[in-house]
Amino acid sequence: MISDGVEDEDKWLASGIAGLQQNAFYMHRALDSNNLRDALKYSAQMLSELRTSRLSPHKYYELYMRAFDELRKLEMFFKEETRRGCSIIDLYELVQHAGNILPRLYLLCTVGSVYIKSKEAPAKDVLKDLVEMCRGIQHPIRGLFLRSYLSQVSRDKLPDIGSEYEGDADTVMDAVEFVLQNFTEMNKLWVRMHHQGPAREKERREKERSELRDLVGKNLHVLSQIEGVDLDMYRETVLPRVLEQVVNCKDELAQYYLMDCIIQVFPDEYHLQTLEILLAACPQLQPFVDIKTVLSRLMERLSNYAASSTEVSNGMLYSWLQSSNRGTDDDFMLQVLPEFLQVEAFAKLNNYIGKVIEAQVDMPIAGAVTLYSSLLTFTLNVHPDRLDYVDQILGACVKKLSGKGKLDDSRATKQIVSLLSAPLEKYNDIETALKLSNYPRVMEHLDNGTNKVMAGVIIQSIMKNRTSISTSDKVEALFELITGLIKDSDENLHDEIDEEDFHEEQNSVSRLIQMLYNDDPEEMLKNSDIAAEPFVSCFNDADHTLSAACQIICTVRKHILTGGPKRLPFTVPPLIFNALKLVRRLQSQEENTAGEEVATTPKKIFQILNQTIEALSTVPAPELALRLYLECAEAANDCDLEPVAYEFFTQAYILYEEEVSDSRAQVTAIHLIIGTLQRMHVFGVENRDTLTHKATGYSAKLLKKPDQCRAVYACAHLFWVDDSDSIKDGERDCYDLFVRFTVARSSIVPSEKIRCLVGFSLIWDCYDLFVRFTVARVLLCLKRALRIANAAQQMANATRGSSGSVSLFIEILNKYLYFFEKGNSEISVSTIEGLIELITTDLQSDNTTSDPAADAFFASTLRYIQFQKQKGGAMGEKYEPLKVRLAG
Repeated sequence: MISDGVEDEDKWLASGIAGLQQNAFYMHRALDSNNLRDALKYSAQMLSELRTSRLSPHKYYELYMRAFDELRKLEMFFKEETRRGCSIIDLYELVQHAGNILPRLYLLCTVGSVYIKSKEAPAKDVLKDLVEMCRGIQHPIRGLFLRSYLSQVSRDKLPDIGSEYEGDADTVMDAVEFVLQNFTEMNKLWVRMHHQGPAREKERREKERSELRDLVGKNLHVLSQIEGVDLDMYRETVLPRVLEQVVNCKDELAQYYLMDCIIQVFPDEYHLQTLEILLAACPQLQPFVDIKTVLSRLMERLSNYAASSTEVSNGMLYSWLQSSNRGTDDDFMLQVLPEFLQVEAFAKLNNYIGKVIEAQVDMPIAGAVTLYSSLLTFTLNVHPDRLDYVDQILGACVKKLSGKGKLDDSRATKQIVSLLSAPLEKYNDIETALKLSNYPRVMEHLDNGTNKVMAGVIIQSIMKNRTSISTSDKVEALFELITGLIKDSDENLHDEIDEEDFHEEQNSVSRLIQMLYNDDPEEMLKNSDIAAEPFVSCFNDADHTLSAACQIICTVRKHILTGGPKRLPFTVPPLIFNALKLVRRLQSQEENTAGEEVATTPKKIFQILNQTIEALSTVPAPELALRLYLECAEAANDCDLEPVAYEFFTQAYILYEEEVSDSRAQVTAIHLIIGTLQRMHVFGVENRDTLTHKATGYSAKLLKKPDQCRAVYACAHLFWVDDSDSIKDGERDCYDLFVRFTVARSSIVPSEKIRCLVGFSLIWDCYDLFVRFTVARVLLCLKRALRIANAAQQMANATRGSSGSVSLFIEILNKYLYFFEKGNSEISVSTIEGLIELITTDLQSDNTTSDPAADAFFASTLRYIQFQKQKGGAMGEKYEPLKVRLAG
């Protein structure tokens, strides 16, 4: 049925065009022969094709445009006739003899255009006559196109300021009255279409009406182009008349479109000065009018006007300041245009938006939030310094959302995200948003997923603007806002989590924690909530009432510890490293303020860190906790806090023994322990000896022989102290060493080497004893590594029938060379040569598995020895006795 209707309409259109073109042909022939009567006859017949009621607006418009083109040619003919002496008045009366009213009125408008241009009669009289005569057509489509034609031919002939048609008898008011009257009649015809025809065709009629809306709106555009319509006339005449028609028509489509037209076509400054009049009409519109879009566009235009005007004003002001050799101090910058303050734009908009929301009880939440979002954007552009206005808007939004709980409407939540993002984008500073008391209350109405999205937006804003959150109160407020990323709500504890999204969220939180910084260490650690009982014995003497320096770290700690086992591995490390940065700052301050009482000390921070890392045991994440304990131990070493460093190592060892069970994790952990312990200088002899022996014992108990071997020869570094590395408190340490070896190990050290002297003699003898002992222990570790490597080779031969790779022996050879260069007297040339011979023999053995990497490694080692021999100097002399034959 629909396809048949479309085909019929195409046939009717084709028939109309054919009739129009045929009569246009005869009209052109009459025009060419200057036959006025035939020209009028055929033009009337041509225009009769527009009397059809069978075409849709779209098809009718196509037919109308063809007739319009022909009428323009006819108008030019009428002008030529008047030049040849034909009376325009007679012509004006002659066209009225056309038989049908529609062709008669089209011809009358065409001649009327020439009549006005001739100035033989006042323009207002001709215009009034034409607009009144057009009332003869009451068919909506035909009447709208007729009046559109009248508007088109008369728009350049209106009596306007500076126009040739302005005179004593013709004023701007006459032009305004003509356009307003034509607009009113066109709107009535347009609205009438809604009520004509059966109800089942309502949707089709509304579609047709939508296609015709521009015909009505053009009148408002013509009004806006009249130069004589100043602010006073607009306020007193134009706007009230237009709004009266808009309100009285009681048609949803017409009201929405015309209100939008008013906003779009008239100047922004007019809207600002007549804001109350325009807003007063909004509550009177039909309930289902999309008033939120209308008001949003109004506020958008005013916002853009304020932004552009302020930019221009600031540019002019800047030029004046530059020319007058003044600075660009903020006191001179124009923030708000005076007219916005004079008309109280914010108060009026806020008041009427509240009335509209209250009047339209069925307005969805998304619509209300959209209005508040537009008002907020307006406020941020016009009154950026008025945070109370911003908070007031958020408060109104909270009031609207009260009792709604968490929203499940995706459109509403999207608008809330837009609302909450606006202050962040405007101020580029989360600290400003944190001052808004209603900001978190709005976020409470977001569902869990959208809450996380908004938290991500907040963090991205902080990252983008590199905002430093510098006080604990702001940190507390910030973490309340992003709580969706910090911990799970009760509703989604059992929800499936996308691992990739989860990792991205937690990484963003980790980056945020690194941004929490204050130049004053006292603020970083203020008002700690540390428990009364310390976790470890070394902190028993710490002051648990921490000073103002612990607040930021303790506030973050309080929040992240509620995040659950999945989040702690992401959030604890950045907190630890942030606190360690503070420790180093405090250490440098203590050096500069020696003798002064310092409220916050590194020892107090280490107490917090110890408890924080221990929380990872609930995850469990023993490998991560072990790494963090070692990091803290190294920081305590830099602060010369031996008991604290020892306690951190103790905790790391406990984790290694009780929690780290995977063989690969054990290998990684033992190398971390050895590497960290090697860098420690704070330990006295007894503590270092205990930790070193523990590490050596762990190394020998690794599952795989190659891992044992590598860990044991790494332990050799724990017993070696370079000459350049001074022993801390040398006299005390040497004395402790002296006592230790004379009392506990007298059987090892020859008695004749121990001389109980005083002063420097005792110190140097004890140091000599210390060096001798470390040299022996280094060699002992290397020999044990050789035995383990040999055992590994034998096991490979027993299980696979080949002795396996000799890479372990080559690695040990390189360790021998390292300590040989460092001056270990127990490592002789013959020992190195013997090891080289052993490796060479194994490589040439048929039972050895071919390993190109090991061959290359060994060849590189031999080249290194040869290079050192050729180097000369002290090192060359040391290597000179070595007999090495490079592989050919």
